[in-house]
This record gives sequence, C-alpha cells and structure tokens, in this order.
Amino acid sequence: MPLTPTGDLVTRADRHRSAVVAFNVVTLEHVEAVLAGAEAAGTPVVLQVSENAVRFRRGHVLPLARAAAAAAECATVPVALHLDHVRSDHLLRQAPDAGFSSVMYDASRLPYADNLAATRAAADWAHSHGLWIEAELGEIGGKDGEPPRDPHAPGARTDPAEARAFVADSGVDALAVAVGSAHAMTARTATLDHDLIARLDAALDVPLVLHGSSGVREDELAAAVARGVAKVNVGTALNQAMTGAVRRHLAAHPEAVDCRTYLTAGREAMTREVTSILAGFSRA
Repeated sequence: MPLTPTGDLVTRADRHRSAVVAFNVVTLEHVEAVLAGAEAAGTPVVLQVSENAVRFRRGHVLPLARAAAAAAECATVPVALHLDHVRSDHLLRQAPDAGFSSVMYDASRLPYADNLAATRAAADWAHSHGLWIEAELGEIGGKDGEPPRDPHAPGARTDPAEARAFVADSGVDALAVAVGSAHAMTARTATLDHDLIARLDAALDVPLVLHGSSGVREDELAAAVARGVAKVNVGTALNQAMTGAVRRHLAAHPEAVDCRTYLTAGREAMTREVTSILAGFSRA
C-alpha cells in the first residue's frame, strides 16, 4: 500500500493513548525485517533513516530511502518513512524529494536559545514543504558513540515549563523528551520517570516521543505509553539481533562465503525482535 504520513500514525496513536513504534533501519535487511515483523503483528510501523545511516551510505540518502519506500508499498500494513536525527540543513532539504513525510531535526546539543532558533527555522521550512517535524529538548545522550549522560543528573531531563515554551515558540509537531532513557543501550536497564512523562503530557499539546527505547523494559514502555508517549524509537535492539545471529551462523559454518546465508539469519533474527516488540505493545 502507499506510504502513510508519519504525522497521521502518531496523531492517531496519541488520540487513542497508544504508541506507534519507529525502527531505525540501516540496510535493506533491516527494512524487510521491520515490515515482516509489522505484518506478523498486524500493526502500523515507522521506518526511520537517521543522518548516521545516510553517512554510512556514503552520504547518499536516496538509495536507502527509495528502497525502503518500494518495500513499504508491498506491505499489508500502514508504513511511514521518517528522516531521523537530522543536524544538517542540507540533508533536511533533501527530505521531501526522497519520499519522507517527516523529519526529526536535532539541535538539542545547542544551548536552549540556539536550539530554539535553529528548530524554529527548520520547522518553518519543513511546514512550507509539507513535512511533519519532531525536535528534542533535554539530553537523551548516547549518540555518535558519546557516553550516555547520567539521566538523574541536574538538567538532564526535560522541564515541562521549558518544553511548553519551546513547542509554542518553535512550532514543532512532536517533542522527543529526556525522561531516563539513552541511545545505544545494549541492556534493558533504563528506569523512566513516569511522573515527569505525565507532567510533560499535561503541559504539551503535541505528542511525546521516547528515544533510546532499546534500553527500556516492556513494562516500563507500557507505563510510558499509558502516561502519554505516542512514538517509541527502537534501533540498537535490531542491530544486536542481527549481529548476534550473524556471529552464531559464521561460528557454526566457518566455511560460509555466500553472504545470503548469514544475512538471512540476521534478517530472521531482526524479524523476531520486531514481532516481539510490537506484540508487547499489543499486550499493553
């Protein structure tokens, strides 16, 4: 079926007090695994291509974006295409022609005033080109190999009053908030601040987004969704599943040279991970 706008999926989830899961994809195997898992679970899904993934693809966004869109059109569930963690204005401006309906513009590394100014400019441009836009306020941490900041440190978490002003002044459509998770976690040990999530939900009139969800247990995610999170981002969990399966296959078959054999093992492992994650949300 045709691609579905990200904003439609997230807004619908927010209205029904549920969440849509957004999976970061790096290879076509990631894309195929996410779609197979979504079909097995019978649920909509978002395919996310990050600026880091574009960098890995030698700086070209179109090959992976167009492959993802073509695969999504064969899916039997609604699928959206989202450009994630964009810091480059040049990449932002490629989003519409590459088929993305939404973008997460990340100026969170900047001081508040600079973050706001950059995000306001990005939101104005995005809206003028039909894009739904997400931003980030607070320090989620863990991107680009940086050590995650202590989520309990003063100033690390998103302040509801500051978030209300930021959303109003920037004009963004959704806000990624720092509530105790971190990017690139390989163990599900994060403890979320559910009271803060509820206060952020009450303060804002846009959906909340949770980044770094690979490090959050199923019960913690369910509680976060119940308190207002409408978009949940997952990336590292897929890479763990794929890498582990490839390692096991090559250890068991040291003679293997056909990449299709171990990539199949990796794709199947990611499909199982996606199905399990989505099933967890359906049980919530």
